[in-house]
Amino acid sequence: MKRLSWMAFFSIVIALHAPLAAQPLEGTLKKIKEIGTLTVGYRDAAIPFSYLDEALNPIGYSIDLCLKVVDAVRNELDLPDLTVRWQSVTSVSRISLVEKGRVDLECGSTTNTVERQRTVSFGPTFFVSQVAVAVRKSSGIESINQLSGRTVAAAAGTTAISLIRQFGRGAAIDVVEVYGRDHLESFLLLERHRADAWVLDDVLMAGQIASSLKPDDFRILPERLSHDPFSVMLRRNDPAFKALVDRTISGLMRSGEILRIYEKWFTRSIPPKGINLNLPLSPENRKAFEEPNDRPA
Repeated sequence: MKRLSWMAFFSIVIALHAPLAAQPLEGTLKKIKEIGTLTVGYRDAAIPFSYLDEALNPIGYSIDLCLKVVDAVRNELDLPDLTVRWQSVTSVSRISLVEKGRVDLECGSTTNTVERQRTVSFGPTFFVSQVAVAVRKSSGIESINQLSGRTVAAAAGTTAISLIRQFGRGAAIDVVEVYGRDHLESFLLLERHRADAWVLDDVLMAGQIASSLKPDDFRILPERLSHDPFSVMLRRNDPAFKALVDRTISGLMRSGEILRIYEKWFTRSIPPKGINLNLPLSPENRKAFEEPNDRPA
């Protein structure tokens, strides 16, 4: 057998790797490469996932994870001067902004569902939340079953109130629905006595109540309505960008770095008011980190 020269061997190695390196960019990565900008969608009041600090800069657990994705894009595309454009989103606008290409990566508190996967895609689950109901302590409401005939508030664009109707055993729980523009506005409906109860993911609810003027005026009822997997959201049918997102966030989970990020936002004092959610890692979240996946609720 003829022995290959070093140069011939080197040329073969280069040829084998060339198709991967020379693969044309498509979708989101192509757009980012061309304009040098990645647009990140954020929520302004989804504590501690995505919200604004005193200087009105987006911060939070989801934001930290998405900035890791930004770093990965910067390295992948060799764009040291990659610009991040911040785009505020709401419960109503977030999906359409991603679908229409105005947001490349939505970094908030969005639940991955089967229905939403028909129009958008999701990265690995980075938090498992539980939908809960909060009331004023003075209301005398002790259980979700007492909400029939009452007014319940939620953020527009969410489906949480429908879970209350499904919760009833034997008889439907019929409630009057009122909606706020976002989590803060829907909480204010409860705080200002325009609603008897407020429904939201428990961790977001705890953060909002802790940030209110009189947090001791409210209580979260013990029952839970559902378990919701939170993920970053991106455009559908964009396999190269999704692979990068999956690889980056799964890497944080496998390395254990996500545990440090989790502790920063859920077990320590966070800006701007120094509140501490005191929310240690749950078994559901530990499993999500140990088995990265994008399975919907």
